[in-house]
Amino acid sequence: MEDILRQLSVILRGMWLYRWWGLAAAWIVGPIVAAFVYLLPDRYESSARVYVDTQSILKPLMSGLAVQPNVDQQINILSRTLISRPNVEKLIRMADLDIAAKTKEERETLIVNVTKALQIREAGRDNIYTLAYTDTDPERAKRVVQSMVSIFVESGLGDKRKDSDTARRFIEEQIKTYEQKLVDAENRLKEYKLRNMHTVGAGGQDYFRKITEVSEQLNQAKLALREAENSRDVLKRQLSGEESIVLPEKMSGASLAAVPLPELDGRIETVKKTLDGLLQKYTDKHPDVVGARKLIEELEAQKSQELQARRKAAAAAGSAGPTASSASSVNPVFQQMRLSLAEAEASVASLRARVSEYEARLQQLNSVSTSLPQLETEFTQLNRDYDVNKRNYDGLVARRESATMAVEMGAASGVADFRLIDPPTVPSKPSAPNRLLMMPGAGLAALLTGLVVSFLISQIRPVFTDIQVLREVTGLAVLGSVSMISDPDRLRNNRRGKMVFLGGVGALVGLFGAMTVWLLLARMG
Repeated sequence: MEDILRQLSVILRGMWLYRWWGLAAAWIVGPIVAAFVYLLPDRYESSARVYVDTQSILKPLMSGLAVQPNVDQQINILSRTLISRPNVEKLIRMADLDIAAKTKEERETLIVNVTKALQIREAGRDNIYTLAYTDTDPERAKRVVQSMVSIFVESGLGDKRKDSDTARRFIEEQIKTYEQKLVDAENRLKEYKLRNMHTVGAGGQDYFRKITEVSEQLNQAKLALREAENSRDVLKRQLSGEESIVLPEKMSGASLAAVPLPELDGRIETVKKTLDGLLQKYTDKHPDVVGARKLIEELEAQKSQELQARRKAAAAAGSAGPTASSASSVNPVFQQMRLSLAEAEASVASLRARVSEYEARLQQLNSVSTSLPQLETEFTQLNRDYDVNKRNYDGLVARRESATMAVEMGAASGVADFRLIDPPTVPSKPSAPNRLLMMPGAGLAALLTGLVVSFLISQIRPVFTDIQVLREVTGLAVLGSVSMISDPDRLRNNRRGKMVFLGGVGALVGLFGAMTVWLLLARMG
């Protein structure tokens, strides 16, 4: 610490020896800096305050119906991007600043200077923006701020309309695209249904149900065919043992009534056997069991009606007399059995045709069933493509309506209400430079200049005032020193020199203080 203090003392002694050089430098630099500060051109700032009202009564009413962008965020971004080159070029044209710019270089310099002089300041969360511009001409500053306010308002409204038009145009193009995709998907689905209408129907479950139904119909047809064949075989056997000619007197009503009905008996016997087989598998309430019993009841009723009809025919033949009986020599039972056999043959042929048809249908369905999974996959893919396109199409149509409603809402109420709180005016007093602050600074700079000059000269031309310092610096032994004896004249001269030096410093400080007071009085008018 002592070394540092000793070094500092040596430096100050050296600077004191060259104090007149520093004072001269301060007096040279001081007036120059003061004149520079005083001669700086006045700059006038014109400003305007704009309030952007983003609240609208229609917003809560149209919530969920129309697209409502974040207007606050848009205005904030607009305020940050307003000072861009296109806007600055437009501002220069509107304010007639490009009249003096003849060359391209001058125009570029003008754009750079205007960009630096423009300011946009935001006042917290109140959506109040201050637009300011500084220029040496107050009229020109006002004109620039007026143009800047116009550009600010037009950019807010114009960008919104441009964004809305662009969004609507994009949505319209997408709607046309998806509409064509939807038509293509509908055509593919229609062609698929027409091509596989008899195969898939409404789905794979319907197809398998159809196979089941055809199989049941085939089984029923085969059952009916076996019944018909058994009835026909019974008729053939009975017909082979019956006489075709009988004596008329031997025929009576009782014998006609006792004639058996082989067709009905055979069918009843076959159905009863089928019912016995069904009862071994199912309960009495099963549909097949109930149907078989109902069929047996119908056949028994038909047999009763046939026997009743024969009794009536036998009674009528007995009342006609021996003449009518002797006139007929053909056995009526044989004739009736032949008619029944013909009917049985026709029924068998019909049932065989039905069985063949059901077998062909079942074979066709079974042959197509192998390709059913592929058809179902294709149908599912077509449905999925159609559903996706339909969903996107409906969503785009809904967004188009929402965008249209938002544009109409913006046209009715405005996206934001730009209110000019403080219009730009011609400034009467300059806003820069701040000479009251710069003038004391210039005086301080002059004093610092004098100190720096004294320090540099003391370092260039060092003077040793202490034997110990001389010994430390040179590294040589100092044998002795010669001291100077101060007489009264020398002391008087030293005091006079100190007073003159302090007077010079005080005069410099007083000069800058007086100039500062004068500037203050001039500003106060």
